[in-house]
Amino acid sequence: MGKLTTHVLDTAHGCPGRGMTVRLYRCGKKDALLATTKTNADGRCAAPILSGKEMKAGRYRLEFDVAAYFKSKGVKLARTPFLDTVVISFGIADAKAHYHVPLLVSPYGYSTYRGS
Repeated sequence: MGKLTTHVLDTAHGCPGRGMTVRLYRCGKKDALLATTKTNADGRCAAPILSGKEMKAGRYRLEFDVAAYFKSKGVKLARTPFLDTVVISFGIADAKAHYHVPLLVSPYGYSTYRGS
């Protein structure tokens, strides 16, 4: 059975991104919000953000509220932060596969990859 998971690593502090809000959308003519969650103490979502019958081939978008996270850690950001919400658009080709989309982030940069 396929599933989509994610986690956040705070590269500025060298720790998991605990308590970050994450939203998942299915993209189409009208984007559909599928899930809103927060990362746990390990920077992960407690359960797969998408799995089972909900897992379908198509285009998706994860949104991570990074500015709010860094502000909660006491990081002084500009009034208009360089990174506010990090958006990762990606595709699921095989609904029976495991897709893991991690975010490595600091207030001024981020990276992602398809993990395992």
